[in-house]
Amino acid sequence: MFDGVHIGHRAVFERAESFDEHGAEAAVFTFDSESLSDKHGKSYRYVVPNSLKLDMIRQAGIKNICCADFSELRNYEAEEFVKVVLAGRMNAVKVVCGPDFRFGRGAAGNVDSLRKYGAKYGFEVSTVDPVVVDGNVVSSSRIRELLSEGDVKKANALLGYSYKIKRSVEDGNHIGRTIDFPTINQSFEEGQLIPAYGVYATSVVIDGKQYDGITNIGVKPTVEKEAKPLAETHILGFSGDLYGKTLEVSFSDFLRPERKFDSLDALKNQIKTDINKRLAE
Repeated sequence: MFDGVHIGHRAVFERAESFDEHGAEAAVFTFDSESLSDKHGKSYRYVVPNSLKLDMIRQAGIKNICCADFSELRNYEAEEFVKVVLAGRMNAVKVVCGPDFRFGRGAAGNVDSLRKYGAKYGFEVSTVDPVVVDGNVVSSSRIRELLSEGDVKKANALLGYSYKIKRSVEDGNHIGRTIDFPTINQSFEEGQLIPAYGVYATSVVIDGKQYDGITNIGVKPTVEKEAKPLAETHILGFSGDLYGKTLEVSFSDFLRPERKFDSLDALKNQIKTDINKRLAE
């Protein structure tokens, strides 16, 4: 699915781009991330929204992308998927994948069956060895585990970039302004994986300039009841109106878990501590 577009995925892209046969161009087939909420009967949470995933695939040098709705193809048997999608829609002459690639209804197809169908429908199969970091195979599932634990440093090592969110800035309750720490609020998309609640060291790019930030992911228990999870970022050294703008916030480290404070003064003092810790990095 290329969820997260991590360094293992980029190795697949590089292999595909290395082939130049019969005028064929490198292309990627993927599923719309938002259509994967119930993949193979299991609840699924994606690392990045579909629009950001497609942007990153293009930035990796792939110009041709076929992005399908999973619900439209989920009942295709393995051979039907190969015939209709890979041989038909993609007109593939060579298919590049990882050794654990699965496809078709119930993930019944594997690399061996892909080679068999490739011989029948006119394409070759090339597999890319797994990328290993610190003794662990890079995978989207491992990255999801790390983010769920708040370990963005290790997640970033597997991603090959800093984990990020890119969302429109929403209006909030403005409590941050009352304690001298204004923030921007960004919500997560439905079905998107939400990292462990807590405060993170982040950076934000505004009009081409990068600013340091601290971001709280969670439900703001000191000031809210039954709130939906948000990413709330205080941008160091910036003053201005950002409501309605789409901003990219990149995460570099986990500073502390989210907690409820007895008063706004206690919260304010903790934010000062968080900022000092951020600046010391």
